[in-house]
Amino acid sequence: MPYDEALADRMRLALKAHAGISERRMMGGICFFLHGNMLSGARRDKDGVRRFMFRVGKAREAEALSSPAASPVIHGARKLGGFIHVIDEDCGEDDLRAWLAMCLDHASALPPKA
Repeated sequence: MPYDEALADRMRLALKAHAGISERRMMGGICFFLHGNMLSGARRDKDGVRRFMFRVGKAREAEALSSPAASPVIHGARKLGGFIHVIDEDCGEDDLRAWLAMCLDHASALPPKA
């Protein structure tokens, strides 16, 4: 599945002020990391749907899923705990910053990875 450069650019722009951000192609898209811990991702599915993936953490998953814009991430046949999807059309710039704030809070509490 191809990753979506426009979505990746939106994510890069939203994360540019944060130190320790890296990115890597994986899971059919491009994923962003804080000190080696996954934060988020951006991809375009086979059906053309453009979506963000946010790692909000298991402690805030129910809170995140209470948003009508959010859905759980299913990878293969397995639900990934602590991860949500948000379709591009449901994610304006303020929404993107709010979702990323949840992701940054979660990843900041984890020890850095090499």
